[in-house]
Amino acid sequence: MMFKATNIYQPTTLLALLTLAATTVTASAVDNRATCAYTCGSVCYYQSDVDAAVTQGYNYYEEGEQVGSNDYPHTENNYEDIDFYVSGPYQEFPILSTYEVYTGGSPGADRVVFNTDGELAGVVTHTGASGDDFVPCDGCCA
Repeated sequence: MMFKATNIYQPTTLLALLTLAATTVTASAVDNRATCAYTCGSVCYYQSDVDAAVTQGYNYYEEGEQVGSNDYPHTENNYEDIDFYVSGPYQEFPILSTYEVYTGGSPGADRVVFNTDGELAGVVTHTGASGDDFVPCDGCCA
């Protein structure tokens, strides 16, 4: 029985190898982005979205600056007694379902909560809560 050596430099072999490599890289990128860190109502937030909102909110907090008609970031009193990841005192800041970083305007229903050291405490929403209360988003809280 004889085996024929395959030349990997043949066009069809190269095309197959490049297709496999591209598919592997694309699948990895999609897998990393396809995992919801938090779900608020029907909105999926990735960790990068949450990190961007916390960074923006904490930067405003550190500068003593507030934006929007509700003056964000502002104190989150945790009247709902949500078991956040870290201890307070807390600030709340909008995280937008458009995946843009909040700079003013309508804050939507969802918020990141961080402590005054800039550490993520959790992600909460008005969706499904009574009145002006918050409930933790899926994936949130200790």
